[in-house]
Amino acid sequence: ADNLVTQTGLLYLVDLAGSERVNKSGVEGSRLDEAKHINRSLAALGDVMEALDSKDRNRHVPYRNSKLTHMLQPVLGGNSRTVMILTVPPSLSTAQETLFSLQFAARARN
Repeated sequence: ADNLVTQTGLLYLVDLAGSERVNKSGVEGSRLDEAKHINRSLAALGDVMEALDSKDRNRHVPYRNSKLTHMLQPVLGGNSRTVMILTVPPSLSTAQETLFSLQFAARARN
């Protein structure tokens, strides 16, 4: 019983609601503002993932560029693992958006 080891971990599940191509979706008003915030958060997350993947260990990691990345800071760096799950429609009409999503997710490769 004296050899008991306790390990703890954190699991954050974040629904990013997808990126919005504003000019393609035609959203307006409050939905447009929401789409802009989502896109800014996704861009900031991509910047953080790129900085973490950099070979330059002295590179600044811009966690404070968005509320999302600031909140996720404890589970993005260090010895943590990041997994990004995408849902994409099997439609040719959304192939370009699917490609953008897959390219973005590829940045979370650590």
